[in-house]
Amino acid sequence: MPNSDDYDSPWKDILTLHFRQFMLFFFPDLALRIDWDRGYESLDKELRQITREAEAGGRLADKLFKVWKENGEEAWVLAHVEIQAQRKKDFPRRMFVYNYRIFDLYERPVVSLAVLADESQGWRPCVYSHQLWGSRMALRFRMVKLLDHKENQ
Repeated sequence: MPNSDDYDSPWKDILTLHFRQFMLFFFPDLALRIDWDRGYESLDKELRQITREAEAGGRLADKLFKVWKENGEEAWVLAHVEIQAQRKKDFPRRMFVYNYRIFDLYERPVVSLAVLADESQGWRPCVYSHQLWGSRMALRFRMVKLLDHKENQ
């Protein structure tokens, strides 16, 4: 059985080389807010730091990018492609952990984006939250499913 790197590496390569096209296809509204003339930068070192710091069973988010918004401000984008054939119960929590670790280590807000490749039409996680005694922590993240693009083939 192939290990997760066998599936992750091609996606990471695609994201690195074709990030603009990825954004235009899956998140076109966000792609319009990016100044593509300034390019983008892959933040592999920063991503390795947060995944090492947030180690939880060998899970790896795919790519972290620095982009520039139309107004010239810097923004960070965490693109996570989940290549699983089944639902992952802890997936929303993992999105939360990576998001807050980036903020904690680098004091940068980050937009978290997920692309899910499972075959379950009904599984569409887009939020993680926990609460205790009136205190609540939550992350709502953007998510798309490859299933939604089947008819575009």
